[in-house]
Amino acid sequence: MFSKDKNLRRKGSGRRSLTRINSKKGRYVRSKFYNENNDIAFDATLRAAAPYQKSRKKEGVAISIKEWDIREKVREKKIGNFIVFVVDGSGSMNANQRIKAAKGAIVSLLLDAYQKRDEVAMIVFKGETAEVVLPPTSSVELAYKLMEELPTGGKTPLAEGLYKGLEVIKNAKYRNPDIYPIIVLISDGRANVSRGSKKPIEEVKEMALLIKKEEIKSIVIDVEKDNFITFGLAREIANLMDAKYFKIDDLKAEKIIDVVKQSLYV
Repeated sequence: MFSKDKNLRRKGSGRRSLTRINSKKGRYVRSKFYNENNDIAFDATLRAAAPYQKSRKKEGVAISIKEWDIREKVREKKIGNFIVFVVDGSGSMNANQRIKAAKGAIVSLLLDAYQKRDEVAMIVFKGETAEVVLPPTSSVELAYKLMEELPTGGKTPLAEGLYKGLEVIKNAKYRNPDIYPIIVLISDGRANVSRGSKKPIEEVKEMALLIKKEEIKSIVIDVEKDNFITFGLAREIANLMDAKYFKIDDLKAEKIIDVVKQSLYV
């Protein structure tokens, strides 16, 4: 699917997020007071020392530099985004073609990931557990294939899905600390399976707060249909996660990429 469409060719250099780093790699963007990182900003150091040269003893040197003049470089580099899809595969997703709409949203994000060379992973939760159906990979073609074949049915172990998502991110950051992780949760939020002894929704709230504590960027795409009775659980989960929240009906395929870029990418 990806290879046949000429419009899907990779564009640019990918790796679009920026992060500050403590090594000597990356672009020098500014300076700060010295903190023993051995990456001296000579230009900034000289500027700091310059106003005091007339009053300082030179002692045989052209420029007198004191310890408090020394500045170090602050660097940043482009890093790859790591998008973890946490997808509700429970029976409720079959209602009102929710899974079809969810697939459309995911495919739109996958197309963008393909062009930007981001890594993706996919977790599907249904029945009694959550499964990593796609380990971290840059092969979004495989992710697309899995999405097309995604079966639905059973209960909604949402807390387990969020737990698995966080676990995948922690493992990925252990291997590569410079990734920029993003969780994309697609669900109606109606959890009905617990990981332990607590009520399902209470466990979900705890996981949502933990994701916020870990400062992981996230999006919640709510697939709940607006009917006479709505629960609004996905919105509540998004608030606890400090996530960007969207209703699936508001995310048309041609607009979802712009929404995600504006919301998350730095």
